[in-house]
Amino acid sequence: MSAYKHVLVGLDLSSESQQLVERVKCLFTGDDQKISLIHVQEPLSFAYGGDIPMDLTDVQNQLEEQAKSRLVAIGKELNVTEENQHVIIGQPAHEMHRFATDNNVDLMVVGSHGRHGLSLLLGSTATGVLHGSTCDVLAVKV
Repeated sequence: MSAYKHVLVGLDLSSESQQLVERVKCLFTGDDQKISLIHVQEPLSFAYGGDIPMDLTDVQNQLEEQAKSRLVAIGKELNVTEENQHVIIGQPAHEMHRFATDNNVDLMVVGSHGRHGLSLLLGSTATGVLHGSTCDVLAVKV
């Protein structure tokens, strides 16, 4: 039986995400806890800072639909229903903190990269999730 009742798995949906999925399968295989999946996409306007004089809404919507489709596949693998799969637009660490607080999450699971220094070790998103979190954070090396 897990001490955690609600686990939030943050996925960037890169090829490395599968390693995180495999770890979650190993750690949380029973029905003792609720698992939610989250993918946070930064708005394209953040990435390009208004440098592109065109409406990026259609591109953003396509990216969001692709992310939802990928989460459905991962959800099937982890037995997570679609109501517990979330694609959110915003800043990843901030949105994960907000979701965790609003939904009584007691463990966030994120992928980390083995580089040098704290922010490089965990990656900027994982570091952001770790700092300011009101619950435990599990960083899985990918």
